[in-house]
Amino acid sequence: MNDKITAIMNVNENEIRVMRVNDEDYISLTDLARYKNSDNPGDVIIKWMSNKSSFDYYSLWEELFNENFKLAESREFKNDSATQSFTMSPSRWINITNAIGFISKRGKYDGGTFAHPDIALEFASWIDPAFKLYLIKEFERLKYNESYQNEIEWSVKRMLTKTNYKIHTESIKENIVPKLTDKQKQYIYADEADVINVALFGQTAKEWRDNNPNSKGNIRDYTDTLHLIVLSNLEVLNANMIEDNIKQSERLIKLNNVAKKELKILINNKNIIGINNLDNKKNVLIEKK
Repeated sequence: MNDKITAIMNVNENEIRVMRVNDEDYISLTDLARYKNSDNPGDVIIKWMSNKSSFDYYSLWEELFNENFKLAESREFKNDSATQSFTMSPSRWINITNAIGFISKRGKYDGGTFAHPDIALEFASWIDPAFKLYLIKEFERLKYNESYQNEIEWSVKRMLTKTNYKIHTESIKENIVPKLTDKQKQYIYADEADVINVALFGQTAKEWRDNNPNSKGNIRDYTDTLHLIVLSNLEVLNANMIEDNIKQSERLIKLNNVAKKELKILINNKNIIGINNLDNKKNVLIEKK
């Protein structure tokens, strides 16, 4: 399971951790519970999970959104949930029913119980309705800032690519187009762009569109930061080789070798600033509006 703390929200002067698990946000119930009992937050969580109305809610959530949920085991618990002796803990629920709405893990920094926002908000409402409103406000701020950051990041990446593409096309226009017939000139730009596509992605733009008929845009709109950086380098390299009158077939081999080399270096070199953070979006800056 790929999980890591990605943000810390300030909810009514209480620090609430957010963990990203397989591209889903999970909110710390342990941190929320400290609002009610700072010494024993685990007891607060167990008390809420042992409540019949709470049980009905989080068990229904699993039925709706967890295709691997063990419904038979859940229904056995349901028969007992109305009794005063019924007790449920996060680890027990997860282990017996294969639940995904809760995550329970050990650790000094990222340990505790986390839950999907749907469940965490219900838990916060049980603690204090006003506290839930603060949580909603801060979580919305987190998602807004995350979306804004991603939009800026994507704009920067595409701007870098488009700038180098301009260099690329100008080199084609000055060094190749004049040597071609009028009919050949109609195709040379796409052809040269596909030299880069094949060298880096192993397919032409048309082949990608044929394999992804429901996707809008082109192959470059769906790639990651790492490949866009290599792509921009290849465009500059190809432009230089065009000026040196190197044949397209030779350039393709050279570009492919450079692409493989650069991808290997960038993936394994931890000193390449921001590559992994940009791709995985693990660092989220939260600023007050």
